[in-house]
Amino acid sequence: SMVNTKPEPAEEESEEVREQKHKTFVEKYEKQIKHFGMLRRWDDSQKYLSDNVHLVCEETANYLVIWCIDLEVEEKCALMEQVAHQTIVMQFILELAKSLKVDPRACFRQFFTKIKTADRQYMEGFNDELEAFKERVRGRAKLRIEKAMKEYEEEERKKRLGPGGLDPVEVYESLPEELQKCFDVKDVQMLQDAISKMDPTDAKYHMQRCIDSGLWVPNSKSSEAKDGEEAGPG
Repeated sequence: SMVNTKPEPAEEESEEVREQKHKTFVEKYEKQIKHFGMLRRWDDSQKYLSDNVHLVCEETANYLVIWCIDLEVEEKCALMEQVAHQTIVMQFILELAKSLKVDPRACFRQFFTKIKTADRQYMEGFNDELEAFKERVRGRAKLRIEKAMKEYEEEERKKRLGPGGLDPVEVYESLPEELQKCFDVKDVQMLQDAISKMDPTDAKYHMQRCIDSGLWVPNSKSSEAKDGEEAGPG
């Protein structure tokens, strides 16, 4: 019938319009989407969508995908698998609508009929897609965790930076072993001796980096160390 035919969109919606649409939809229906995400039985899902036909749309599918990734990040893996199942239900309905060129709200019952009559090929396709989706979710969650860790480490590194903008941890690790030992025991005399035995250019380079990273705070004692260093081995 002509009634169920989905009109072709005049033009592709812009990213901003799509985002706003998604935001408005979620604000209005988040509770209902989450309820659908927790259903297990085909009949329950079909009945719930019949009662809330506005949920049969792209926005619901997108929300469920993000929710799955959030759950995986929070290590709620069993819950993620539950919601993933409902995500694929919604995606299959949307795919079916595309192939039939109808509004998804007009064909979601057909999906349930197909899946409940246990059309083996269709069921296998569903399960394969579900497994592949769960793998993608795990991958996305892993990336998100890694990104958060990197950002955290970068923040921590910035907090450590010395007056010259260098990271004391990195500077310490780049020092020759004999200089590292001086910092380990915090022995100024030992540091002066070690510096005086080094090539003057190397000594100057390392000491400047120590100052720029805040590893070495110049004071009266350090200026003696610097005098010794300027004079070179003697």
